[in-house]
Amino acid sequence: MFQAPHPYETSPLARSFPAAEVDPATGTRPSAVADTPVPTGQRPAGPGPDPHATSTKRDAFFDNAKYLAIVLVAVAHFWEPVMDGSRATRALYLLVYAFHMPAFIITSGYFSRSFAARPHQIRRLVTGVAVPYVVFEVAYSLFKRYVDDSPDQPISLLDPWYLTWFLAALFIWRLTTPLWRALRHPLTVALAVASLASLTPGIGEDLGLQRVLQFAPYFVLGLLLKPEHFQLVRRREIRLLAVPLFAGALVFTYWAATRMPAGWLYHSAAAQQLDAPWWAGPVMTFALFGCSLLLTAGFLAWVPGRRMWFTALGAGTICGYLLHGFLIKGAVYGGLFDAYPWLSGPAGKVALTLAGAAAVTLLCTPPVRRLLRCVTEPEMRWAFSREAQTATAARPGTQTATQPGVSDRAAGAPSRTSR
Repeated sequence: MFQAPHPYETSPLARSFPAAEVDPATGTRPSAVADTPVPTGQRPAGPGPDPHATSTKRDAFFDNAKYLAIVLVAVAHFWEPVMDGSRATRALYLLVYAFHMPAFIITSGYFSRSFAARPHQIRRLVTGVAVPYVVFEVAYSLFKRYVDDSPDQPISLLDPWYLTWFLAALFIWRLTTPLWRALRHPLTVALAVASLASLTPGIGEDLGLQRVLQFAPYFVLGLLLKPEHFQLVRRREIRLLAVPLFAGALVFTYWAATRMPAGWLYHSAAAQQLDAPWWAGPVMTFALFGCSLLLTAGFLAWVPGRRMWFTALGAGTICGYLLHGFLIKGAVYGGLFDAYPWLSGPAGKVALTLAGAAAVTLLCTPPVRRLLRCVTEPEMRWAFSREAQTATAARPGTQTATQPGVSDRAAGAPSRTSR
């Protein structure tokens, strides 16, 4: 998902809450900044102690979803340099992009329901979103400057580059959570705002504002969801219905691969910037919103609710998200795809798919998470008042609401990949 026309396209895209703080709307007790709360009257989907025993119990279902979603993100990014000329690859790419960011954002909104801008929540928002944004925005810009021999590459904290757009958007969405929760019909308002943004090319690129506005309905929907909605999509009949749903979606994306610019799925440009009439913006906003919701439900229906071998990796999706971009950009800057044209063939695409999945899996492992904790989960006690430090320090294994691996501290897709 990118801010400007895509480079590979030929056409115009924990600190835990106090133990007594229970969400009155859902009966859940958030663990860390309202992420992955375990229902206080139910047992979690996977095996483990009774949820009454701890308020920081991780939910295996959401960890599994985060890991599987971040694998799809990485694989789709690995396809980008080689999908030109392959209708099938482009169809798969469009299918993945139709739901993976909506899934991230919906779940992030779901785990932001208790955000009320309290001092300790602001502290977590700054240390868990703003700090990684600044660090990786600078890191990616310097990487482009020196590895790609682009000395003029600017470093601008106002213009998110590549993967960092999600961090900027999430920061804004979470800050506005009290506003959305105060509205009587927040989803209607969010869809109206997104529609207006889709026909307003003059919004500009500061903080990825087009994406902030066009993706906002998914975040707001997450704020409105309750635990029973996630239980509903995990029913057996929904899992069965997801099979023809994805089969039909794949047939449609194969048809659309040569007809629809991928930029519609990036939500980073107005209709006029995609060579479409202005009225197409609102039409596509509602059409894509409906399609994305169906595919997200289908994706979540297939996510296992019990502990799996990859469940623990769900805690490290921020690392997999923020680091895998260096591998892809490094390969592009180094001319790997030009030097090995076989990578554009069927065998090469299979190899890239496996490589992408393996790479992001390794980047989500606990050693990598511990290594990056100084920039993804910094303490920064020196920067905050005593009131902001009243919440207990997050214990290992707690979940946080900001990652994009479907609701942790940050992971999803790029902003200005054209640079």
